[in-house]
Amino acid sequence: MVQVCVNGGRGSGDGALVPLSPGAMADSAAEAVAVGASDIHVHSKSPCGEDTLSPKAVASTLLAIRAQVGVPVGVTTGAWAEPDPAARVARVRAWTVLPDHASVNWHEPGAERVAAALLERGVAVEAGIWSGTDGAARFAASPLGPRVLRVLAEVTDPDPASAEDTARELLAALGTAHGRPVLLHGEEDGTWPVLRLAGRLGLATRIGLEDTLYLPDGQRAVSNAELVAEGLVQHGRARRLP
Repeated sequence: MVQVCVNGGRGSGDGALVPLSPGAMADSAAEAVAVGASDIHVHSKSPCGEDTLSPKAVASTLLAIRAQVGVPVGVTTGAWAEPDPAARVARVRAWTVLPDHASVNWHEPGAERVAAALLERGVAVEAGIWSGTDGAARFAASPLGPRVLRVLAEVTDPDPASAEDTARELLAALGTAHGRPVLLHGEEDGTWPVLRLAGRLGLATRIGLEDTLYLPDGQRAVSNAELVAEGLVQHGRARRLP
């Protein structure tokens, strides 16, 4: 499985190609699915382009994307979008349109409360376990671990020379990950080495403008679809067209 991460926390300063409106997110997601993405991860945005968990923004984003694609769509619940854990839980409980899944970063305060609220509403949980945090240890001890949809093993090391080693350390720390499937991915300059490692290990991965703005050769990507198409080649799931 190759998931497209449509926009992440990026904003207008990262270039006009980063989709920020519901319509732009939907168009970009549809293009990525057309070239092979089988799952979507998106960050809903406020009118000023900031990440938000507001019911209105989440609903408009999901409805726009689902009008164009038929694959699962997930959203973030990152603490940067709502720092107070109680308010984050309240946001989840107020959603009027539900995503298929939502990511919960296990090292963040209130992670288990947010995950429990999602599960109560029938929303699958992606457990975000970041390198360089205590997320793996906290997840190993969590009674919710066996109930998550999958683990997002997030390698935050941006150094291409060390990202693969960091990824292997993170996977070792995760151990059996409660028997849940693992999606391995990197970010910035560490994106492509980690994606290739995921392919060699037979793990799911993700690619998109959230994780990197650049192709493996250093050229600026023109779209999420271009990143997904190259990601499938690098992951070993497709051949590059002549």
